[in-house]
Amino acid sequence: MAPTATATAAAADQSQQHTKKAVGLAALDASGHLSPLAITRRSTGDDDVVIKILYCGICHSDLHSIKNDWKDATYPVIPGHEIAGEVTEAGKNVTRFKAGDRVGVGCMVNSCQSCESCDKGFENHCPGMIFTYNRVDRDGTLTYGGYSSMVVVHERFVVRFPDAMPLDKGAPLLCAGITVYSPMKYHGLNVPGMHLGVLGLGGLGHVAVKFGKAFGMKVTVISSSPGKKREALERLGADAFVVSKDADEMKAAMSTMDGIINTVSANIPMAPLFGLLKPNGKMVMVGLPEKPIEVPPFALVASKFTSPISDLATGRNHATTGILRVTDTYIVRVAECTGNKTLAGSCIGGMRDTQEMLDLAAKHGVTADIEVIGAEYVNTAMERLAKADVRYRFVIDIANTLDKAAAAATTTE
Repeated sequence: MAPTATATAAAADQSQQHTKKAVGLAALDASGHLSPLAITRRSTGDDDVVIKILYCGICHSDLHSIKNDWKDATYPVIPGHEIAGEVTEAGKNVTRFKAGDRVGVGCMVNSCQSCESCDKGFENHCPGMIFTYNRVDRDGTLTYGGYSSMVVVHERFVVRFPDAMPLDKGAPLLCAGITVYSPMKYHGLNVPGMHLGVLGLGGLGHVAVKFGKAFGMKVTVISSSPGKKREALERLGADAFVVSKDADEMKAAMSTMDGIINTVSANIPMAPLFGLLKPNGKMVMVGLPEKPIEVPPFALVASKFTSPISDLATGRNHATTGILRVTDTYIVRVAECTGNKTLAGSCIGGMRDTQEMLDLAAKHGVTADIEVIGAEYVNTAMERLAKADVRYRFVIDIANTLDKAAAAATTTE
């Protein structure tokens, strides 16, 4: 079918509007291999901020997206939603930023800007929210992320980096930071003296530990990897460490935590983890397991388990008097339904909260632990990320290496 006159005119109009030349690292198919690609960004609108990208963090979501693990990729995919850089131009209506300002862009670049969620500062809950990459923007074009030389963004979706915050170590906070900060704030897990559990010690978990300590909380890391204990306690400042596969350690920690930030993306037994919570405790999920999780109902209402954790985890069934088999895996005592536990989820945060998070992080010295890499290393970094071989976030030095990588690729073609 031939394109209509309207479609042709719209395409021509978009071509005229997208005049800023840039280069990005793009995946062209589900292999996920990233290579330089010449792109165009839109011309500066009245409300836009033009940003020279200096650094961009690598989130695990980037790996899922370039490989189409979530079956929603529109190629070419240029990932990256942990963007840090410098303003080079501002539209005539922009009041918050000027050339030379140090700024960042996180997981979203647009929304309807008029719904109830947007009016309340929760653009992340807007039905029309547009992610920083792999989404169709309001002008009909595909959004490209921060693995690129520059970006043009509406000023509402730009945050300012405090002077005390380094751009490279601060970039991952625009995803990992707000992802853990927001649920801690809105679920009341930011009160000094409270006991916070952090499940998983990776890109999200290590930042959650740091924010927990910044809030004045007691922080316990829960991990299946005993080898991370020293890292958690000595380097990140956690107060305690519990090996989730150790029955004695889990038993000792039962009913001690006010809340748990669950950063794990694997499918793991949930019932023993609810046992760590005090009555009225909350578990907030920010990790995204690929398969549905199994939550035994009695794990939410019962405060104690009659069987050892190791038995619960392995699915051993008991015929002990007074216990009820809720699923094929978990057994709980019916008489002890006093837990009143809550399971919740959280997705990033609004723009006001993102700026608030950055300001608090700068005040308390909270940054991500990073490994800075060049653009030429990005595919190796993705392979390492798939193996969890990073402490704890890769950050691409866009300003100093992207153009060189693009030139080298052109030479070898």
